[in-house]
Amino acid sequence: MFKKLFSLALIALLISGAGMKLAYADSKEEEQVRFTEKVKVDVMKLGTGEDARVKVQMRDQRKLEGYISATDGEGFTVTNAKTGAATHVAYPQVKSVKGNNLSTGVKVAIGVGIAIVALLLIFKDRIDGY
Repeated sequence: MFKKLFSLALIALLISGAGMKLAYADSKEEEQVRFTEKVKVDVMKLGTGEDARVKVQMRDQRKLEGYISATDGEGFTVTNAKTGAATHVAYPQVKSVKGNNLSTGVKVAIGVGIAIVALLLIFKDRIDGY
């Protein structure tokens, strides 16, 4: 009886251990590099121009608002729409970046949706008239 119970416990332990994955903690430098790459990708998705509006929180607690006027491998430039002041921001200095820039596909989808709603309203009046 003891051998069977011991065997079952050993089997259960081996099966549960086989599914485990070792997790290694990343160093701060690796974590920062990964976050910097994420910021770079996010900024590239937004693009440049006055439509690429952003709010940037810096690691030194400064906040920038405006649009992305230029990007390069080291950072990007945020231009304040009201004052026209341009500030170059290095990717590692960024704590968070929030932006909005509608892609062409989203703009087309919104336009098609508005057209469909307008057509439905026009035809609803005609159908109700009969």
